[in-house]
Order: sequence, then C-alpha cells, then structure tokens
Amino acid sequence: MKRSGFADLPLHGGRVPAWLAGRMTQLGTAIVESILLHYGHAAFLSRLSDPYWFQALGSVMGMDWHSSGITTSVVGALKRGLNPRAAELGLYVCGGRGRHSRNTPAELRAVAEKSGLDGDALVRTSRLTAKIDNNCIADGFQIYLHSFIVAANGEWSIVQQGLNDRSGLARRYHWHSANVRDFVADPHYGIAGAHQGTIMNLVDSHAARAQEALVTMAHANPEATLRDVRHLEMPRHHDVRAEDVDLKRLGAVLAVAYERDLKNFADLLLVENLGPRTLQTMAMIAEVVHGTPVRFSDPARFSFALGGKDGHPFPVPLKTYDESIALLRRSLDRAKLDGGVKIEGFRRLDRFVKLVEHQMQPKADFEAAVQHERALSPSLDGRTVSRQLNLWD
Repeated sequence: MKRSGFADLPLHGGRVPAWLAGRMTQLGTAIVESILLHYGHAAFLSRLSDPYWFQALGSVMGMDWHSSGITTSVVGALKRGLNPRAAELGLYVCGGRGRHSRNTPAELRAVAEKSGLDGDALVRTSRLTAKIDNNCIADGFQIYLHSFIVAANGEWSIVQQGLNDRSGLARRYHWHSANVRDFVADPHYGIAGAHQGTIMNLVDSHAARAQEALVTMAHANPEATLRDVRHLEMPRHHDVRAEDVDLKRLGAVLAVAYERDLKNFADLLLVENLGPRTLQTMAMIAEVVHGTPVRFSDPARFSFALGGKDGHPFPVPLKTYDESIALLRRSLDRAKLDGGVKIEGFRRLDRFVKLVEHQMQPKADFEAAVQHERALSPSLDGRTVSRQLNLWD
C-alpha cells in the first residue's frame, strides 16, 4: 500500500446547490460505472488515489475547478450514487466530512458483514492513515474529512482532507492499498504484493509487509515522505486562466466539436448525432474515463466540459449537463444488451481527439473559447450559485 499523493487547495465557503448536487451524483456514478465496465475496480481505485485525476473528475462534474469544496462534493456525490448499488457494483463509500467522518468505523464494519471482509482490519487502516496525516506529518493541517472507498475484493482507496487556518489552505491526502502501474495498461497485473484471495486481511501474518509500510511511514521524516508522492498545488486565483490549461489539448477537443469534418467523423465513432456543445462535454468525460495519468496535469481544462458553479470559466450549462447524463446513461444501459458497442464509442472518441491533438496540434484561443461559452450560456440554461453576481467584470 502507499500514500499516493496530496493536493493543496484554496479554502472556499458555501454549499453545493441542489440543482448541481443531484446532477453530480448522476454523472459521477455513470463515470465510475464506465471505468468499472472497461477496466475494473483496481483501475478505478488507482485513479481515485491520484490527486490530479480526482481534481479533473470534480472539474468535469461542474464544481469549482480548484476550491477545497471539490473534495467534499465529489466524495458526497459518489457516496450517494454508488452505495445504493453497492451489491451490484462491488464498491462501498464510507465516511465523509465531519460527523460522517466519525461514522467511518461503523460503516466499514457494516460493509464487512455484507462482503466477508475483515472489518477490524479495515477500521485499523482507516484510523492509522488518519493519524499519520493528522499527527505524524507535521504540516499544520487538521483532518476534517475522511473517506474510505473499498471494493468487494478488499482493495481500497482513502481520500481525506485537512484544514490549515493560518495558511488559508486545505490539503487533500490520497492513499491506495495497491500499486497499480498505470490507469489503463494491464491494471489487473499491476497490483503490488501478494493477493490473499477475495479477502484481504491487513492483520493477517501474510500482510506483515503492509503493516511495516504503514509503521515505517509513520516514523519517517515528513519531508522525505512528501517527496515520494504526487503533489498538486492549485493557484490562489479563482478564475480559470490560459496558463492553467494545456491549450493544445483543449484545442483538439474544440476542433473535434466544432470543425465540421472532424465533428462528422466523431459522430460516426459514437454512432450518435450530437450537437457540438454536448460533443465537447462527452469528449472530456471520455478522457476522464480512458485517459492515462499524464493527461491530467492540467485539471482546470476539464472545467470546459460543464463550467463551474461560481461561473468560472463559465456558468454550468444545465441543458448540456442533462443531455450528457442521459447519453451516458443510455450507453451504459445498452451495453448490457449490445455487448458494449455503444459505450465503446466513447473510447474511440477519446482516441480520435488524441490523434487530432498529435497530428494537427491545434491550439485553442483561450479568451475566444471562454467568450463563446458565455455567449451560449443563456440558451443552455447556464446557471451559477448567484445569478445576480456579475462574475465577469
């Protein structure tokens, strides 16, 4: 197991409005289902333990692209969407923020009763990782959110977040029970350590190396520990700027969505006739599902899928959001009947966008792209947390 990364995020107040929270639940659940369908539980937990991918997921779901609230909102959305279908999907989301964090041990034991996992081992791991990040890493952050995501086979990922009042920052910590080499390259062969069947027992004698790893990290020099993990540091500014985005990657998505010949070919790949705005969103969702780790070095780019609730880079286009959820939901439902033909279209779309990026190397005009989205906003029922707030002065 390893501590896989952490992210520093500016503190933001406020709540996720109901009109966005419900949509985040639906879209987040569909994205997870797509990953499970194509790559399995190990790959999803590997993604979840990467701070860059997690940030991209929150951005593509319409949350503010870099605020501390992205952690609470994404974890909450996945818990609401996945837990009612846990028996079917083989995933359980425990814990959360505040009192939900304190309920994690009871929730883990309830999962263990249903799945046959070792509840005491899971609770011990939960408490130990929280203590390490809260007490053993002397970085001034106090944990207030702890979420434990566990698969039916015992593999898990932990996402927790701490607050530092003095710096005005939140820090999100990511843990993973196994070392998966790559998101999509042979994920089932990338598990480090011996697999003990369908039940992984961290207090079993065979798990001595896992126990030693946690104890070693608890006693290690904090700076040395932090050097070994991926560190995402988000800027203080709230607006999305050109320097926050890889303009060639964004340019490829916009070209596929809006250049007639490329759009027509993309429609053929998807076997679906989409408007350019929905195609733009689906291309970015497809990348979140199928992309490799290097693709998420600029998580702000994914805010060009469905905007942000505070209006950066543009208001959340509710019509596009609902169309995208419906399309992804139809594709997942039909995958059970057609052997995955329709859902495969999104993987082909992702490959096509990358091909356009490498062969044509289009570069987005950042300001023009933002202005285009804001001009479209009224027709797409664009919404922010405050319609009266002039966000663009």
